[in-house]
Order: sequence, then structure tokens, then C-alpha cells
Amino acid sequence: MLPTFTCIYFLENTDTYILEIKRNDLLRDEDVSKIYQWIRVSKDFQHASPLTFRSMDSSLEIEERYFEEGFLKFNSNSGTFIEKYNSAQHTLEAKSSSEVPQSLTDVITNFLSKN
Repeated sequence: MLPTFTCIYFLENTDTYILEIKRNDLLRDEDVSKIYQWIRVSKDFQHASPLTFRSMDSSLEIEERYFEEGFLKFNSNSGTFIEKYNSAQHTLEAKSSSEVPQSLTDVITNFLSKN
């Protein structure tokens, strides 16, 4: 059976997609870190990697996620991903989860089936 998922957050720029997904193919008693995952995918689909979640902060206007690989701050319109050690900063546009391209869905499904 192929993994299935629902997109919760979807951000992109000209080079990168960053998504939070909820796995629908796992049991409810599975570890929450396996059910909810953040994934970074290059726009050329050559690289897909998990973002290792550490903590989060939320308010009515802004969301913040802290990962081993960096920091993501976003709202319903835009976001910024700052890589660890401030090695790079990526301005992102927030999109609706319904705008996830099928080709990206296929890459994520393939990525999840291997991990």
C-alpha cells in the first residue's frame, strides 16, 4: 500500500517547497513525529529531505517552527526559512494545500515509501 497524506501547510519559492503533512496511512497510536512531518523538496525534485521538528510557537497572526535544520516563520501569506547557522535565508509564499501540484504529491509519496 502506498503512503497517503494530507497537506497541512504548503510554502514555496522559485527553488524550494516546504510542507507539513499528516500521514493518513499510520495507526493513531503511532508516534506523533511520524504522523506529522515537515518535508523540504527542491523544485527540480532532485532532493527531498525531512525537517527534524524540535518545537513550535503559534499566535493568531504568526506560526514559528524550530527544526534541527533551521527555523521557519510564516503566516497565511508568506514565510521565511532560515537555515541552521544562518547559512541561507529563503523567502517563501504560503499557498493553499489544494495548490500542491500532483508531481510534488508523487515525489512525497515516493519519499515516504522509502522512509
